[in-house]
Amino acid sequence: MKIIHSQDRMMKAYIGMALSTLIIGLSFVFVKIALQVTNPLDVLAHRFNAATISLLLLALLGYVECPRLSRKQLLQLLSVSIFYPLLFFGLQAVGLQYTTASEAGIVSAITPVMTLLLARIMLKERNTLGQIAGVVVSMAGICYIFLKSGAGIHGGSIHGNLIVLLSVLSIVFYYIFGRKINHNYRSMDITFVMIILADIVFNIFAFGQHLASGTVSDYFEPLTHINFVYAILYLGVLSSMVTSLFNNYALANIAASQVAVINNLTPVISVVGGILILGEQLHLYHFIGAAMVILGVLATTVFQRKKS
Repeated sequence: MKIIHSQDRMMKAYIGMALSTLIIGLSFVFVKIALQVTNPLDVLAHRFNAATISLLLLALLGYVECPRLSRKQLLQLLSVSIFYPLLFFGLQAVGLQYTTASEAGIVSAITPVMTLLLARIMLKERNTLGQIAGVVVSMAGICYIFLKSGAGIHGGSIHGNLIVLLSVLSIVFYYIFGRKINHNYRSMDITFVMIILADIVFNIFAFGQHLASGTVSDYFEPLTHINFVYAILYLGVLSSMVTSLFNNYALANIAASQVAVINNLTPVISVVGGILILGEQLHLYHFIGAAMVILGVLATTVFQRKKS
């Protein structure tokens, strides 16, 4: 009976991760829409405003319970939240000011490899040769898509790429430490702490920047654009709140390295979203790269080590 319950939780975790990957993949399209109106810092602030408001509304309507945490528990969750979403989104936004999105994608493609290695060292997770091969193939697929898109890593943008690499390290440490503590908390409790912390921090920086430059009205001006509001609702409610809930649930039930590799499907979904929503063109190398990523993800799932 316990085995059936465990399998049911794992199945829900994989379904949640699949939905999370779909949402995050399409979120790049909505980020592009939002950035047509304002700067990255304001996008982050309004994004987490939407996430916080939706969480509080759900709590007021009685659909979710506000977390009741001790000071020690709160500090423990805050320590994990620093890595994600705080450092991950913050460093990513700063890095993209100095490098291209394609170069950042190439750097970010090493996430599953770094997660696999650190999970093996810190969590003692054992990986089969099939899983390792799957990680390599999926990473190669992402690199192939970006490289064939005409992007190369140029020396002039090394500063931005290093900052993006730090954002990769932050999400990897979140996978590692989140895997260790997520068993002890409800997924919604973790999500509450993450969203509200990010909302407070990003708004302090965004609003503080406008105060210092005397452009406070510019903080609210994007909300007069209907496309920006749609984009922020998607980014805040679905891409921030819902995916955090799915990720936290997944980390409590499946290996950290598998969570990271499943997320590696995100660039493929971004390509499809760009075609359907932004009218971007699809080339043969997109199909080849997508096939490599999907095969890699399947390998890491099929060839996982069976527990005795």
